[in-house]
Amino acid sequence: MMQLTRARDFTASRAWGAKHLASLDGVTARLHWTDQPYHWHINDGDELFVVLDGVVRMHYRDAANLEQSVEMQPGDIFFATAGCAHVAHPQGAARILVLERAGSE
Repeated sequence: MMQLTRARDFTASRAWGAKHLASLDGVTARLHWTDQPYHWHINDGDELFVVLDGVVRMHYRDAANLEQSVEMQPGDIFFATAGCAHVAHPQGAARILVLERAGSE
């Protein structure tokens, strides 16, 4: 079976609405659409965050627990290990691919 998703055409009825793309050996792949910040959170597993469309400012806490941020453009990838506090702030509408352990939010 084949499935094609055109990320640039995906929208959701609410910020951080998602389309489930696949489950891969305990990992979920979801496409998110948002125009609002998420909330500070810590995942219980690793998370891969890929900006597909739009611009996202990712805030995170470094090893010294100091807040840092980086502006992410389409094609940029942010990897948060388990326990890394982070929050994404889109700068307008954005589409983001998130890979994380099944059951993580």
